Amino acid sequence: MERFQKFILLPFILTASLTGLGFCSSIITGPTNATVLAGSEARFNCTVSLKWVILIWLLKGNPVLTVVPEGPIETLNRFTSQNYTISNGFTSELIIHDTQLSDSGKIECNTQQANESTFAFLSVQVNGSLFIKNSTFTVKKNETVEIVCEALGWAPAPDITWMTNDSFIDKSRYVTRQSQGSNGLHNAMSILTLTPTDTEILTCLADIEALSSPQNATITVFFLNSTLESDYSEDSISTWVIVVAVVFSLIGFILLIFIIGVVIRCFCQKKNGSTYQNEIRKASAKKKNRGHLQNSQRSGNENHGYIPEEPKYTEPIPRIVSLPPMTSKFTVPDPDSYAGSVSKVRPQRCPDYPITPKKIRNVTHV
Repeated sequence: MERFQKFILLPFILTASLTGLGFCSSIITGPTNATVLAGSEARFNCTVSLKWVILIWLLKGNPVLTVVPEGPIETLNRFTSQNYTISNGFTSELIIHDTQLSDSGKIECNTQQANESTFAFLSVQVNGSLFIKNSTFTVKKNETVEIVCEALGWAPAPDITWMTNDSFIDKSRYVTRQSQGSNGLHNAMSILTLTPTDTEILTCLADIEALSSPQNATITVFFLNSTLESDYSEDSISTWVIVVAVVFSLIGFILLIFIIGVVIRCFCQKKNGSTYQNEIRKASAKKKNRGHLQNSQRSGNENHGYIPEEPKYTEPIPRIVSLPPMTSKFTVPDPDSYAGSVSKVRPQRCPDYPITPKKIRNVTHV
C-alpha cells in the first residue's frame, strides 16, 4: 500500500520540483499537538502562502493525504481534508476519523520545499473503567478499614486521587499501584486506609489528559458508635416486633374469614337439607290427603248436621187398641207439651203435609 501511495504521489512531487525552480511557497502556520480519546476525530491545520503547488500530510513518516490546487487526493477513508482560502494564504485541514491507539505519533505538513516542513504530535488515549467493590461500608468506633479503587483498561495509566466530603485526601493516606496488560493498556489499583470518626462520602477520581473531567466512583462509609449501635439494635427489635404483629394479625384475619365461610356453608347446607325434608313431608301430606279424599268420595262421610225428613203418610193412622187395664198407673202426656218439647229440640220447618200427633203410651211397671 505504501509503495502504491508513493507511486501515485511521484508525479506530483516531480511537478512540484520542476515548478519550484520559478516559484517558492512557505508554511505560514503549521499543525499543533492534539490529544484525543480513541474513537473520536483528530484535526490538524496547515497554512501555506498563495504560491504553493503541493502539500503532503504524513503520519509517522508515511503519506496519508495529498493536496494540490485542483483538490485533495484521498487514498485512505479514515483520512480526509477540508480546504480554506484566506487573503494571504491557503489552509488545509487534515481530519483523522475513528482514531486508534496506534495512530499516536508524529503528524507532518510538507510542501516539498527545502526546510518547509512542520510537524506536531498526536496522542490517542483510552478511557477505561473505574469502580469500588462496595457501594456502602459500615464501621464501628476506632475501626480502621481499607477502601480499594480499581481502574482497568486505560492508556496511559490514570492519575488516581481521593476526596472525602468534597475535600482532597492527603496522598500519604493511600497507595496506588500500576501495571500494564498484554494489550498495551494500563491498570491501576489505589488502596485508601481510613479510620472514620463520622459518616463520610468517599470519591475515587481517575484522570487522563484527554478527559474533560475525571471519571469517578463513590462509596458511603457509615460510622456507628455504641449509642447508635444500641439504638440500631432497638430499632431492629421494634421493627421485628411490628413485622411479627402484622403477620399474626393477617393470619388471624384470614382464619376468621375461613371460619365464617365454613359456618355459612354449613348453615346453607342445613337449611337446604331442612327445606328438602319439608318438601318431602309436604308431598307426603298431600299424597295422604289425596288418598283420604278419594276414600271419602268412595265410602262417604257421616254428616252429623243432616236431619232426615219424616215420611209423608197419606193414609189415616190406625188407632191403637187399648190394652186391658193394668194395676200400674200410667199417664198420657199432653200433646201440646210434647209438641213444645219437640220444637225445642228440632228446628221448625214448614211441613208440606198435615202433621198428625202421635199417641205415646208410657207404661210403668212397679
